[in-house]
Amino acid sequence: MTRNEAKKRAEKLRELLDYHRYRYHVLDQPEISDAAYDTLHRELVDLERQFPDLVTADSPTQRVGGEPLKAFTKFIHPKRMLSFNDAFSQAEMEEWVDRMARVLGEKIPDSGPARLSFQQEKLSGFYCELKIDGLAIELVYKNGVLVTGATRGDGLVGEDVTQNLRTIGAIPLKLKTDLVVRGEVFINKKDFERINQEQVAKGLPLYANPRNLAAGAVRQLDPAVTKMRRLDSFAYALVTELGQVKHEEEHEILKALGFKINPHNKYCRDLAAVQQFRDYWEKEREKLAYEIDGIVVAVNDNAMFEKLSVVGKAPRGAVAYKFASREATTRVNDIVVSVGRTGTLTPIAVLEPVLIGGTTVSRATLHNEDEIGRLGLKIGDTVIVGRAGDVIPDIKRVLTELRTGQERAFVFPDNCPVCDQSVKRLPGEAAHKCTNPACPAIHREGLYHLVSKHAFDIDGVGPKIIDQLLDTGLIRDAASLFALKEADLLNLERFAEKSAANTVAAINAKKSIPLARFIYALGIPHVGEETAVDLANYFSTLEKLRSASVAELERIKDVGTVVAKSIATWFGSKKNQQFLNKLAKLGVKTKPAVSTRLSQKLRGLIFVFTGTLPTLTREVAEDLARRHGAEVSSSVSRQTSYVVAGEEAGSKLDKAEKLGVRILDEAGFKKLIS
Repeated sequence: MTRNEAKKRAEKLRELLDYHRYRYHVLDQPEISDAAYDTLHRELVDLERQFPDLVTADSPTQRVGGEPLKAFTKFIHPKRMLSFNDAFSQAEMEEWVDRMARVLGEKIPDSGPARLSFQQEKLSGFYCELKIDGLAIELVYKNGVLVTGATRGDGLVGEDVTQNLRTIGAIPLKLKTDLVVRGEVFINKKDFERINQEQVAKGLPLYANPRNLAAGAVRQLDPAVTKMRRLDSFAYALVTELGQVKHEEEHEILKALGFKINPHNKYCRDLAAVQQFRDYWEKEREKLAYEIDGIVVAVNDNAMFEKLSVVGKAPRGAVAYKFASREATTRVNDIVVSVGRTGTLTPIAVLEPVLIGGTTVSRATLHNEDEIGRLGLKIGDTVIVGRAGDVIPDIKRVLTELRTGQERAFVFPDNCPVCDQSVKRLPGEAAHKCTNPACPAIHREGLYHLVSKHAFDIDGVGPKIIDQLLDTGLIRDAASLFALKEADLLNLERFAEKSAANTVAAINAKKSIPLARFIYALGIPHVGEETAVDLANYFSTLEKLRSASVAELERIKDVGTVVAKSIATWFGSKKNQQFLNKLAKLGVKTKPAVSTRLSQKLRGLIFVFTGTLPTLTREVAEDLARRHGAEVSSSVSRQTSYVVAGEEAGSKLDKAEKLGVRILDEAGFKKLIS
């Protein structure tokens, strides 16, 4: 990037960041997530590091927070309230230690005892605190009484919100000494959920996140409204000198004085222990009653912390070590189209690779033409991309403010990109479909589906192996997969005698398969896992299902006319009948459906499972729900009874919260069926 290009990009980033800073810090009406804002801010930081002469006095990188709201009295902090620079990896944490060593005139190696000695003895180790998604405050006590409670504001001048902070039970109103304390105000997840449900009932907009709600509550002019929010608070710093030598001791003193401190904060003797602490809480944060987005790591020795001083608006002796973000900004380099097993064409955004949730993301689904229109997306746009748990990355928003004029519109193709046959969009449907039933892409995707986890689940046989088998002509359809011999595989790349034997054994092991899985594996249009289970339970054998009429199929719960016709048409096809017969000749058998019902406790309830549960796999949890009489759905609606959410729960959890659907963790689900 040339200096001139960097200058233009930096100007646009500053303007956009300042706009979102104002929405977030002053109006309490954020339009993008913290993670997306952090990505934009980091891009500007990197540009200014590369071109230092581009730094301006009004750059967001030179600011701590937002301006004080005019409705409150201004409060001048006795000592500036600072923010923290961010780190996102072990390598960046090591660089942080190296910078501190240089400032102190120390020469430390890249590894070994001398490096550990610097961390453990010179710095007295590190004190680690959970970085809570809340609002920083300062409390001033005179004559043992809380006289001022203020927000951080711009770091030098905050807002006097004493009356509101007095409503928080965790903050002492009276002490035995005079002092200045700093802490965090936040709202618990349950109260955040409760208040948003109240917003839904009133037809009012939802709060974007707990930090937004806590900030709004603290800035209420009416303390009674603040009290209703049930805010909580942790103290984390003692500004007044009371003989503390280490930061760890500040927390002990604060606890002794009657302040609420976070019980999970911990002393770590070196960066290895810091990394362990950080990794543990990234995995366990869903179990906390409040939201966190990382940890704060500070040099434990207070004298050393002061000696390291401040650079810009942040202390050298502390850093915010962030968790992997769930959202980030990047550019759309192109839009390509893939063809699925039912012939549906799906547009895919080809992205500038970006790290989200610990995974490098280079593609994101755009679903269909309508979604592209809704987003207003063009090739070349800067976008916010989200990813959570097992949710496929998708584009949340287009940042049109960063357009250069070089972006170009995407036009949906009239012909299939694989077979070049015509593409049609049926009336009333959002999807475009290839009209060629013999399209190679449809055939290939159908095979991917057949061997997938919820179908035949053949160990070690995935898309790459299927591609090899198809491209070399070793298989023509799914049936020929079950006719493979070890010798057939030996000429393929990466196959030796042992791997060939293992693959054939894995295929043969799945020649006997539960009827529901077999039905799902066939890829019949409109037949998902739940419908496959219903069909298996109703007909019990494949033979009965093959001969079922549309009228008989319609008797099954949730199988309407469209689905019934789709099933009857599939089994009525001569080509499909030959395929089923071929499977049978090769020894593929279905196990008759046997009722494994445990109870009817959950009868009439609809469950949706999302995220990673602590002890149960998604399949086991769904099976347990069904065996207790429940229905399991893959999407959230107003008819959903419960959403069971684990770690990295994504858009399904967000939708459940908006609709006011009841949310359970694994423990709550187990309690229902116990």
